[in-house]
Amino acid sequence: MTLQELRYLVALADTGHFGQAAEACFVSQSTLSTGLKKLEDYLGTVLFDRSLKRITPTPIGREIVESARLILQEAERIRELARCAQDPMDRTVQVGIIPTLGPYYLPHALMRVREAYPRLRLLLREVMTPQLLAQLHEGRLDAGLLALPIEEEGLTLVPLFTEPFLAALPAGHRLAKKARVGLQELGRENLLLLEEGHCLRDQALEVCGLDGLAGEEVRATSLETLRQMVGMGIGVTLMPRLACPADPRAVQDGVAVRPLAAPGARRTIALAWRRRTPYLETLDRLARILRERLPEGVRAPPQGP
Repeated sequence: MTLQELRYLVALADTGHFGQAAEACFVSQSTLSTGLKKLEDYLGTVLFDRSLKRITPTPIGREIVESARLILQEAERIRELARCAQDPMDRTVQVGIIPTLGPYYLPHALMRVREAYPRLRLLLREVMTPQLLAQLHEGRLDAGLLALPIEEEGLTLVPLFTEPFLAALPAGHRLAKKARVGLQELGRENLLLLEEGHCLRDQALEVCGLDGLAGEEVRATSLETLRQMVGMGIGVTLMPRLACPADPRAVQDGVAVRPLAAPGARRTIALAWRRRTPYLETLDRLARILRERLPEGVRAPPQGP
């Protein structure tokens, strides 16, 4: 049983297709098939059901695939620990980021990281929180930028900053005439939300003290769609500070933003990584620079014990 055979095993489990798995491993399909047959012969058990359209692990195959993932992660950890002795900030790190943060925070963050660590290369992937967490555990991502709270074992979570929510209103709306908007007032309006799967949807409902919305509900796939809907007068919504104009009193595309009367209406953004990551020093320094050099409108969270 070799590491290469375990790579073939995981690749086939992930793709469900011999050709795609071989391409992912940079080998021919016959080489991958032969390697997997050798592994099955060595273990004395069938690892995949080949009778289905999508090749699927057998019940025992699924358990072995998960063990193989851990072995491959540990092998990579050994390799990276050796590299880390040279320069922990001269490497490529794969980072996931939630869609409600990416477009508004990444330009600032990438500039600051490039200034501090010009040899650090960040490969960025925009994914929603459930997929981000799954890819972290599978080793397909090295770190993730997401919103707390996160109840997940095996992860280190370093809070970077807190970001207030603002009320986004049609420019001619009666609440746009107020200096601050109360949450109860906002909750009585036609509140527009993101679709299921976005953590910001649940945060908006929690901030407004709602378990859900009754009746017909309009859902958007992105903050920019929400902004356009508000500008058209369809309803109101909550926007994180970084997604709003630099001047919070400005009217943009028919949308006015106003502070909320509740000062605690905010979210905390954190950098997450696996506790047994081989990139510990790299990610620790990355979190430190992101926390020290914040964009306008947000602030560092209180230091924990």
